[in-house]
Amino acid sequence: MPQLTFELPDTVVVTGASSGLGHELCSLLVEAGVATVGVDLAAAQDNLAALAGYHHVAGDVAGETTWEKVVARLRYSGAKRIGLVTSAAILDVGTILEATPAIMSRALNVNIVGTALAIKFLLPLMIKAHDGTIVAVASVNATLAEQQLGIYNATKAAVRQLARTVALDHSRSGVRVNILSPGPMLAGLFNATSNPPPTATSSWQPGRRASGAAAS
Repeated sequence: MPQLTFELPDTVVVTGASSGLGHELCSLLVEAGVATVGVDLAAAQDNLAALAGYHHVAGDVAGETTWEKVVARLRYSGAKRIGLVTSAAILDVGTILEATPAIMSRALNVNIVGTALAIKFLLPLMIKAHDGTIVAVASVNATLAEQQLGIYNATKAAVRQLARTVALDHSRSGVRVNILSPGPMLAGLFNATSNPPPTATSSWQPGRRASGAAAS
């Protein structure tokens, strides 16, 4: 009977590495023997930082300086087959009437600009090797409407279209692009609203959620 097998890249870069989905992916990749570069505005969690095979780049995913550091690390390590997972995301709950320019800019910077810069900086390495794998993390909300998540939903729809276009533009260069569209997860975004800290005061805002940070 035919069998389908998958070969993991030598090195995978994961954004939003300090919490939620990104943190879990980093742990699983290192456990599978894959050299992993985590990217997050926050420091690496202790259980990851202590693992051989994990390297952390602290920085804003929407900043070019961060990606220059990531590329420098990849070149230093001599990685040949590179993967990328863009799981950093930020989410604010509220209708469009409550969305300030600051809220809009932050969501656009992390969810779209951060994803686009990650792909832009790693693509040349993938094209040179004629091998590369990109997983762009979108959301079921990229195609389904959910109340009070207009800005977040729009950014995730943009991630899907960005990934589709990159796939068309660079498939002949050996680059594979897939889109992961999760539903609700017991991870960073969900827990931030579901489980307020025991010492929370009235200043805590249950409607605001953040994940990763490259994003938090």
